[in-house]
Amino acid sequence: MTFLIFAGIFALAPPTAVRAYDTPNDGGSGITVEWMLSPDDSVIEGYEIHRSEAGGDYELVGFVGPGRLVYEDDTEDSKEYVYKVAALRNAETAHSEPSRPARSRPQWFDTGALVLLIGVIVFCTIILHFINQARKGKKLFIRKISGLDAVDEAVGRATEMGRPILYCMGIGLVDYIATIASFNILGEIAKKTGHYGTPLLVPTSDPVVYTVAREIVKESYTTIGRPDLFDSDSVYFVTDSQFAYAAAVDGVMLREKPAANFFIGYFKAESLILAETGASTGAVQIAGTDQVTQLPFFVTACDFTLIGEELYAASAYISKEPLLLGAIKGEDRGKVVIFSVLVIASLIGLLTRFPILSVFR
Repeated sequence: MTFLIFAGIFALAPPTAVRAYDTPNDGGSGITVEWMLSPDDSVIEGYEIHRSEAGGDYELVGFVGPGRLVYEDDTEDSKEYVYKVAALRNAETAHSEPSRPARSRPQWFDTGALVLLIGVIVFCTIILHFINQARKGKKLFIRKISGLDAVDEAVGRATEMGRPILYCMGIGLVDYIATIASFNILGEIAKKTGHYGTPLLVPTSDPVVYTVAREIVKESYTTIGRPDLFDSDSVYFVTDSQFAYAAAVDGVMLREKPAANFFIGYFKAESLILAETGASTGAVQIAGTDQVTQLPFFVTACDFTLIGEELYAASAYISKEPLLLGAIKGEDRGKVVIFSVLVIASLIGLLTRFPILSVFR
């Protein structure tokens, strides 16, 4: 009863100091409205935001609850707007004075991403430095990867036995990271098989992957000066059905008896089916995938397995191409820089909690 009496005696106080301005660090179409809370904020239902375009009538464009003093409005960049904020209590409203006109526009740069920009510049600088060093002939150290060192041995074994090499890219699409990495490795292996005249079989599970793989193998033979060795039937599309593809590849392994099997790309549940069948034929098997759940099956059934980023570094490791080696080395050093910054920042954050080191606060 007391509240109702006082509410009838005292008029509702409106919010004050309404300010409208272009929302910073956005792509445009945004105006931020701020105001000071109404003295009666504790007894109101909330605030209505009204907008006027070019001196026209005001329209209700938003509502926020009590205690809120910021609202972001969606607008058009080419128009100018004026805002009022009204405190609402039951059916009573108290409107503020209008704000100054505001117009939204897109910003060229998000200042909140400045740290990210600095990191990108530092990271790219490190990579370009090592690429330049590699092009000048400096030998860049990359740790030994047993699975990749065995590639020459596998190709040589297949050549001596007069058997083909099977290269399986899995069931990934052309835009999968593992598939892209597999393309790079396929090109290098095709060059090695071309040098020795060893047949290379590449069954694929996607039409687009088939097209790209076919051109990569063809280009590899051309690069080494042996375009006559390319057999268009050696790279072929099987099916996009997961287990039908696995069954078809198993059939190839049982019929053709390849001396070496490469399972490099994107694999799912068919990984163990393929690896076990290949192991039963006595072939040397080298596998690699970025699917962590499939790695245990490859580790168990294959002779060598590329784990983690070894898959992405494989093409540089095999080809010794300066551009690729420099990029790999630069990425490794960039990771060291990022890790060091994280450790230093964590230590500073930890040490500043001690009263004796409060000077760092």
